[in-house]
Order: sequence, then structure tokens, then C-alpha cells
Amino acid sequence: MIKRTLYFSNPSYLNLKDQQLQIDLPHLKSLGEKESKKHIPIEDIGIVILDHQQITITHACMAALLANNVALITCNHTHHPVGLLLPMDGHHTQSERYKYQIEATQPLKKQLWQQTIQAKILNQAAVLFERGIACDNMIHWAKAVKSGDPDNYEGRAAAYYWKNVFPKKIDFFRGREGDPPNNLLNYGYAILRAIVARGIVSSGLIPTLGIHHKNKYNAYCLADDVMEPYRPFVDQIVLKIIDKGENFLDLSPAIKSQLLNIASVDVSFERGTSPLMVGVQYTTASLAKCYEGGIRKINYPILKDFEAKKAKLYKNEDHISLAAEEEMKLNKQNADDDEPLPF
Repeated sequence: MIKRTLYFSNPSYLNLKDQQLQIDLPHLKSLGEKESKKHIPIEDIGIVILDHQQITITHACMAALLANNVALITCNHTHHPVGLLLPMDGHHTQSERYKYQIEATQPLKKQLWQQTIQAKILNQAAVLFERGIACDNMIHWAKAVKSGDPDNYEGRAAAYYWKNVFPKKIDFFRGREGDPPNNLLNYGYAILRAIVARGIVSSGLIPTLGIHHKNKYNAYCLADDVMEPYRPFVDQIVLKIIDKGENFLDLSPAIKSQLLNIASVDVSFERGTSPLMVGVQYTTASLAKCYEGGIRKINYPILKDFEAKKAKLYKNEDHISLAAEEEMKLNKQNADDDEPLPF
């Protein structure tokens, strides 16, 4: 069952009553409402976002939410997420899974990162394809990614993707502190990061120990790794907002509402389609099995199946196709003509 995402942007009082979240919204009384209190079963909640400086939440309420694996996000006075609270005990075999994760070998991590980047580039290519933008090079690059991505195809794909994905009228440069619509992307990615971190904890893994990301100041390195192939789903929402002509200079409640829907966006796997929040759980569970040695592939969602196109592009069924090898040779020949990457 898809869990609910609750967003509070007004003064609120949140407490626990009969194992339900009791919500008291004082502003409803000023609007003429007779009843200002609402009740939601704790087990129906997946994410709670606190986006007002006059929100009060009881300790018992927080404990109940965390006990039910709810991700609790806090926002600052500028309405941007600044904190994430997750449960410490998320799986019945957590200590065993911690052991496998900590002891994961470097070759295994490199192979998992290879799969992650391949899925990310393919999903970026799918976004471009849907917008009628050339993406054959992206498909080539995804196919050519080696263990650990030593050739940085992730960076090459990102440079091409961000240069072309937005309408030409928007002089876009991707950066955390960059001009809009970076604000929309940052907000959407923050929500996505919380969803992925929640899935990681639910699968009995440590969100701090990444596959590729390593930063002693980052408590969510693994979440930053796993969320990479999911980022294009946020990009799609942002692109739809822009295509509809909405004002994206500010994060209005209407735009936030659309970005918060990321949890319920449909994502497709080989086994079928599910809401993104459920799909993330499927991904993190497969990652835990990879650490244990039960399987060798992380289950990531794919926006578009390029297999039919690949059959025409790639005559060779080897791991790295001839077409990809030719692309790599061409890139080496034209290295002096390459534009600098924006990072």
C-alpha cells in the first residue's frame, strides 16, 4: 500500500491519540470551520514534512511516527528542507545486514555503481527522448559504462543532459545555488532523498555508508547513490511545470504540491509498475540482497525500454557494443573540441 505524504505549511499542533496522528489546525477556526482537528492512522503515513515555524509536535507523536518507519522532514524559515529524522531500527535482521554492508568489497561496490550510472543515464535519455531531443549518444554512453565508471560517463551524460533538457528560452545551468528552476529541482530532490533514505533504513542498511559517495560530513551517502536513477522522475515533474507556463521563480504552495506527488509517481520494473515510494523499497531490498551475495543486480526503474532501438543500433551482443567502442574512439579523437563540464 502506498503511504501518505503529509505536508504542513500552517501553524499546527500534532500529537498522538489512540495510535493515530491527531492534527489540530487553529487557522481553520478563523476560516469558520467548526472542527479544526483531524485524525490519520499512523500506519498510513510514509513522510511528514514540517514547513512552518509555528508547528508543535509531541515527543510521543514523533516516537510513534519513527516506530512506523515514517521519514520526518523539517524545513527552515526559507521553506527549504534542512533536517531528516529516521528510525534507528528499521529491519528485523538489521545487524546481519549491517555486517554484509560494512564488509562489501570494492569490486562489488564498483559493479553496483556501474549499474546505478547505467540506469541513471538511460532514464535521462528517456526524458530527452520524450521531448524529441537526440539521445543516441546517451544510450551509447550508458552501454559503455565500466565497473566504477572510471571514464566518468556520468559527468559526460550530465553535461549533455542539462544543456539540452530545458527549453532554449531558459539559459539553464545546473547548480545547487543556481537560478530557477534549480529551486524546484533542489526541493524535489530533497523529498526524493528522504524517500530513498526511508527505504534504505527499512531494508536494514546504513544510509551513511555509500556505494560511491564518500563524505565524512554527509550522513546519507548511500541515499545519494541510490537516488541517482530516480532523479529524472523529479526532472519530469519540473519540466511539466515549466511546459504549463507556471511561474517557477518561487516555490509556491501549488508548485510544492506537485513536487510532493513524486512519492506516488508510477515507476516501471521488469516485474511491473508501482508507485515510486514502493519502487524505492523494491530497489533497496535488492541492494541488501546484493550485499548478502544472493543476487548481483540492483532493481532500478527504467523510464523507457530502449531494447528495440538497441537491436538496430548494436549488432554486437557483447557487454560493450561496437557502436559504443566507436563512440569512445570518436570522443578521444575530438577530446580537444569538448566543452568543459559544468562542475
